[in-house]
Amino acid sequence: MLARAQIPNQLTLLRLVLAALFFLALNQYRYDPPQWTWILWAAIGLFILAGLTDMLDGYLARRWKVESTFGRIMDPFCDKVIILGAFIYLAGPRFVLLEAPAGSSRVIFNMVSGIYPWMVVVMLARELLVTGIRGQIEGQGVKFGANIWGKLKAILQFVVVPILLWMIWMDPIRNDGWHWLIIVRDVLVYATVVVTVISGVPYITAAARTLQAPPKSPTG
Repeated sequence: MLARAQIPNQLTLLRLVLAALFFLALNQYRYDPPQWTWILWAAIGLFILAGLTDMLDGYLARRWKVESTFGRIMDPFCDKVIILGAFIYLAGPRFVLLEAPAGSSRVIFNMVSGIYPWMVVVMLARELLVTGIRGQIEGQGVKFGANIWGKLKAILQFVVVPILLWMIWMDPIRNDGWHWLIIVRDVLVYATVVVTVISGVPYITAAARTLQAPPKSPTG
């Protein structure tokens, strides 16, 4: 039973290792000038594998009834590391295309991933706010777990990242036949940002109700 109880925790730690390898892979890539484009497939594989370990460790912990304090802390931590880390990289210099239109001295800044720094700031702000709220509420002895919006946000983020990497590999900016992918990319990116923001609202309203509730009278 002891060995079985450790399997979900080991999968959680494996996800952290996969996240490190994922970042290492992305660190070798550069869009302009093109460098190691094949490594995007390695990054996609590592990210999908990390997502599978996330689903598996949660499933096993519930099925075997071995949910632990370690898993409760480390599972969301590992999720945030790989998700926020992925979006930070996608908004970074390795995915930048600088173009100077003909006859103009002005340089156009374009993120081939569709992710811009302000989007990462919004996502990070949401995670920090919800984490702070959860810590404050649960510090008062009130259970404050993830809701359906939070789960939908996590699923959408895990799906969008490998799709964006695939689209970058397809390179719709340079390949005329794939220009329509740019529209799909932008729809996915903005939908992810909107859902991320909306998913934080229920936490804020629930926290407001909890904090405004009158304290319970002592018994005995």
